[in-house]
Amino acid sequence: MTKREGKPLRGPVPRHKEDDQVVYIDENSAPRIIFSGTDLLCEDLPIGTRVIYAKPPIEGLANPGAAIRYALNHPLESEPLYAQLSPGMRVTIAVDDISLPLPPMTTPDIRQTMLEILLEILDANGVDDVHIIIALGSAHRRMTPAEMKRMAGKKIYDAFYPDRYYNLDAEDPEGFVPLGKTAHGEPVNINRRCVESDLVIYLNVTLVPMDGGHKSVAVGLCDYESVRVHHEPDTIAACNSLMDPPRSMLATKLARMGAIVDQHMNVFHIETALNNRMFSSPLAFLGRNEDEFSEFDRVKADTLRLALSKMPEVAKRKMFNAIPAPYQLIACYAGKADPVHDRIVAKLNDQYLVKVKGQSDIVIFPIPYISPYNVNSILNPILLQVMALGYFHHFYRGQPVLRKGGALILCHPCHDEFDHEYHPSYIEFFHRLLPETRDSHQLRAKYEEEFARNPSYVEMYRRGHAYHGTHPFFMWYWGEAGRQHVGKIIAAGAKNAHVPAMLGWDRAESLTEAIAMARSFVGPSASMTLMKWPPIVMADVE
Repeated sequence: MTKREGKPLRGPVPRHKEDDQVVYIDENSAPRIIFSGTDLLCEDLPIGTRVIYAKPPIEGLANPGAAIRYALNHPLESEPLYAQLSPGMRVTIAVDDISLPLPPMTTPDIRQTMLEILLEILDANGVDDVHIIIALGSAHRRMTPAEMKRMAGKKIYDAFYPDRYYNLDAEDPEGFVPLGKTAHGEPVNINRRCVESDLVIYLNVTLVPMDGGHKSVAVGLCDYESVRVHHEPDTIAACNSLMDPPRSMLATKLARMGAIVDQHMNVFHIETALNNRMFSSPLAFLGRNEDEFSEFDRVKADTLRLALSKMPEVAKRKMFNAIPAPYQLIACYAGKADPVHDRIVAKLNDQYLVKVKGQSDIVIFPIPYISPYNVNSILNPILLQVMALGYFHHFYRGQPVLRKGGALILCHPCHDEFDHEYHPSYIEFFHRLLPETRDSHQLRAKYEEEFARNPSYVEMYRRGHAYHGTHPFFMWYWGEAGRQHVGKIIAAGAKNAHVPAMLGWDRAESLTEAIAMARSFVGPSASMTLMKWPPIVMADVE
């Protein structure tokens, strides 16, 4: 890769910085540790490059259980939970699936803590008709029994699985009730058990501002016909940051659909915010500024890079997926969707937003090994695309870090590899459809319905653990705003030419070569920024 690849990191050096999270590379700066899939690169960056780091984790609440109970007893714009309960009523608890947080958190999962408290309260009030539904939406894969047990804990799993603790089935022909349409014609079809319940309690882990709010029920508990009206190219292209709800067309549509939900259902929302403590103590150095590494940090970084360079890809994925994140609860609110979500988004912004002065001509995105859709699996090329253009591109408030028409460099090996159990429809989408067209509107018009109704994909979704046949389409549309914004995309370190070409990207052997290519595109004096992910950081661009 670069001249220092494989060599030790230098010791602590002075740095030029804008604030604690924004650093500019000078002649004394240490090389940067950059994720490239399951590998760690050690890269010298050109002088003047801006590096944006995540904020340190906000300290977690001392007693998460007490915070949750306080939220239930002091909800926003709603009666306390206990006041809404009576013997004999039907209650359904909906919980977010394994797609968040990333990576899965250390046990007990915050959902287990919430479930234990809720079930205790329900039992004390004589409520015994209780179901727990994993809110997969219309397209996420079914969680495995082992994943379900880990998330809820053995006691709850043994008591409720499989009859009263189960995955949503978006292809159940009798499983949904049409609640009506919005004034814009958007159909709202929601899980029958939830609609026919006296009370729905939604337990949300709001990892980023896009999650939670009306998205919880209107997406998590809906069918294909409801989700396709907003998981489509024009909606995503009209979002000036998915992570800034007031400027997101997706959030606007979901608010309209959520209003229909609230007319017909009694929903009690419980939202939680976690800090960004993604790495446990032995790996905590991965989230810090390399100029401030201790001697021990440098030894650990060099040792980890060397070990990863010797391991096969399957072993590296298995190792990273086996390392849980020690996230901590930093906020919990309950009650009606809008006030609860507003409070949680404010807390997430406290954790994630970093003030940034101006856009850059070139931006570098390190793409790590995990996304919401490959937990315990492979980051295939379509998921790589959505991480870069669908999520990381939108990790901003104000305006994107990359100026319109600039060059985006992705650090990832771009393996042509797919999980046949979890992502079968992705294989056909990538190898059959993309050679014909990358145009989202053509893909939607010509092929989406075919994949949605394909009996093999439906069966693998319902009986196995495959994502819905339409999921690769939604993931492709999710990158629409990014594709329209970026002038050139360069895959640095791609192990083949085939994957970048299929995605419409250029390829570079190394980050150094990619930077040279980007400068030839935007100009030799181009400004450059590295977004130092993970953990999550969002740029508040002035």
